[in-house]
Amino acid sequence: MIRHPANLEEEHARGLAQILDRCPELAQPTAHVRAFAVMMSERHGDQLHKWLTSARASDLPGLNSFIRGVERDQAAVTAGLTHAWSSGPVEGHVNRIKMIKRQMFGRANFDLLRKRILLTP
Repeated sequence: MIRHPANLEEEHARGLAQILDRCPELAQPTAHVRAFAVMMSERHGDQLHKWLTSARASDLPGLNSFIRGVERDQAAVTAGLTHAWSSGPVEGHVNRIKMIKRQMFGRANFDLLRKRILLTP
């Protein structure tokens, strides 16, 4: 359901078609998930409000929590779906620093942590 239909192997596409035939209730969530994926990959943040309205009208329990979360910070989500820049590299560095800190837990102070971070390639 979450992969782009063009990227599905033939066997998986047939399997998904069989699942959707046997359980028609999954057709609507599949359509919403795919529409959101297209919006993300093609950077159509301007369509977020339309997608939220459509998904909310479906009243699908599995999507309702996701919709509420998106609506809480809709401006940031719209920006993330529109702009090409990302904070991914910064988050990667933060993750690396936290890993180093966890490795040293209880063994050293901030000075050693600082040296390990600055001297690590």
